[in-house]
Amino acid sequence: MLQRWLVVLVLLFSPAVLAQGGWPARPVRMIVPFAPGGASDFVARLLAPKLGEALGQQVIVENKPGASGNIGMEFAARSAPDGYTVYLGNIGTIAINPAVFQGLSIDPQRDFIAVTLVAETPSILVAHPSVAAATAGDLVKLAKARPGELNFGSPGSSTLNRLEMERFMLANGISIVHVPYKGGAGPAVTGLIGGDTQVMFITLTSALGFVNAGRLKALGVTTGKRIDALPQVPTMAEQGFSDMVSSSWQGVFVPAGTPRAIVDKLHAALLDVLAAPELQKRFEVGGAYVVTSRTPEEFAAYVAAEGQRWGRVAKEIGATID
Repeated sequence: MLQRWLVVLVLLFSPAVLAQGGWPARPVRMIVPFAPGGASDFVARLLAPKLGEALGQQVIVENKPGASGNIGMEFAARSAPDGYTVYLGNIGTIAINPAVFQGLSIDPQRDFIAVTLVAETPSILVAHPSVAAATAGDLVKLAKARPGELNFGSPGSSTLNRLEMERFMLANGISIVHVPYKGGAGPAVTGLIGGDTQVMFITLTSALGFVNAGRLKALGVTTGKRIDALPQVPTMAEQGFSDMVSSSWQGVFVPAGTPRAIVDKLHAALLDVLAAPELQKRFEVGGAYVVTSRTPEEFAAYVAAEGQRWGRVAKEIGATID
């Protein structure tokens, strides 16, 4: 009799059964693979409370930084596929890391189910106020005059921001020393403000407040046109660097094996939450823009294309782990 009841309990609390209407029955954790202060953390902190309201359970943000986001990504991928762990992945961990970290134990396209895009965050080229450059062109001239003397920070070896600077250096024949930081953009930006590095590409969300406060100098944005948050800052393209148009993105994933009913419910809740004008405005004020996927399959196709695109870029510039 006891064995029969144990079987019944297991069946009742299996992911498949919970997905039929009982999910979520307790708080959900959202894994952010970077330290507080970066674009992913910014997006998560705005999204989590509203998503919790939509689901009827608290969504708790957990930062698990390290190894260019791989620590948090591996933790999320190996979590139980029961809907109680969601992962806020980004272009670096999902599309770039597999091309740079040859021994990576996680295959994002195999070990996660893509749910939806959440946001895009353009990059900005910033410098310490002491740097004698007002534009991206000035920086090129300075770097050529002082080869190897300038340092640039990044949130990690395989991040988009590192690849952006590598592309910029390769295209303009300059050399700036890479200084990778552990975790998210917060530590890297802190290093730049403190003068440990001189320049960097970083997500707009991570730098906007410091630029407005005069603690960092903006040299150019990577958008196709000027942004409302910093209308005085020219784009990289209008300064003659036409290949420097790019942006990061964040999206929600769940571990492979998560029941489709949970995936669909989570997708619907996210699209409902992200459609709210007030949340979109809060994203934009911080330098991020809401972008969603009509279906999980659409997002999965986008992830596959991004993996191929940035894998080629990593190979072209010879990106390695520092």
